[in-house]
Order: sequence, then C-alpha cells, then structure tokens
Amino acid sequence: MLESLITSKTRIKLLLKFFLNINNQGYLRSLETEFNESTNGIRQELNRFENAGLLLAESEGNKKLYRANIRHPLFKDLNSIILKFVGVEELLERVIDRLGNVQQVYLEGRIAQGLDSDIIDLLIIGNDIDRNYLSSLVEKTEPLLKRKIRYLVFEEADAKVYVERHHKELVLIFNSPE
Repeated sequence: MLESLITSKTRIKLLLKFFLNINNQGYLRSLETEFNESTNGIRQELNRFENAGLLLAESEGNKKLYRANIRHPLFKDLNSIILKFVGVEELLERVIDRLGNVQQVYLEGRIAQGLDSDIIDLLIIGNDIDRNYLSSLVEKTEPLLKRKIRYLVFEEADAKVYVERHHKELVLIFNSPE
C-alpha cells in the first residue's frame, strides 16, 4: 500500500526508521549500512525531511545525528500511517477488545527499530489474558497482514522488570486508559 503512494524505497525506510519509534536516531553512514543504499540517495531524502521540519538534526563533531521531530503537526499522522503499513493498528483493533484485561502493548524487534520485517513482535501486558483466544486471533490475523506475529504475555506484576530492562527497544502502541 505505502509503496504505491511513496515510490522512493529510501523514503519509506526513513519513515519506518524515524516515525515508528521516536527513540530511533541515525547518522548518514549508519543509515547507509543499515539500508544497504548509497549515501547520496539517503542524504537527499534526509535533507528533504529536514527542510520540511519532519526531522531534526544535531551536529556532533563532523557528523549529523537525525531524529524525528515529534512536535511537527504531521508527526502523529505519519506515525499512524506507518503503524497501519506494518499492520499493527489492524492487529490491535482485532485483539485488544476481546482479550481480557490488557494494560499495555509494546512493539519490539526489527519493526520497533524502524526496520521493515516479515515478523511483528509484541509484548502484551495484562491480567487474565485469554491465551487460547490470543493464539487463535494471531493465527487468523497473520494471513491478512502477510506477516508472522510473535508475542510475549506478562501479568502486570511480572512485566516491570522486563520493560525496565528492554525499554530502549520497546515502542508503546497501546496503553489502557484505566
């Protein structure tokens, strides 16, 4: 879907990198290695995003460190589009309502790092989660998303240590209003 709207593969990779996980940052050279693309193409797209105010750049010596501008008026919209692109939003709509007492859902793994992946890794925190129902929902949802879904389920009391230990690799995608 996103590929038909945005024809630049580099632009899509940058959107995934910076607008899925707000903690992601990158230097031009590290992005070159990560994306396996030329620095010229990446530099052009970074400049476009920076000129549009979508990315912020900080100079560190002779390098520029890029990160998403979370105060940009379009940040939330872009984040939502990226979540839809990777299939997380549809998954949440299907799963959360009927699962039990879900407190939080985190995205982890390659997608949380802003890299496209055939696998969606989720951390689900809550009490009285119906694991059999979750398993059947995942089984039904995977073909629709054309991605494998892996998940960890923690009771609320047990999740704190895991979240503290892995907080830099986690992206909160659902937080119960209760």
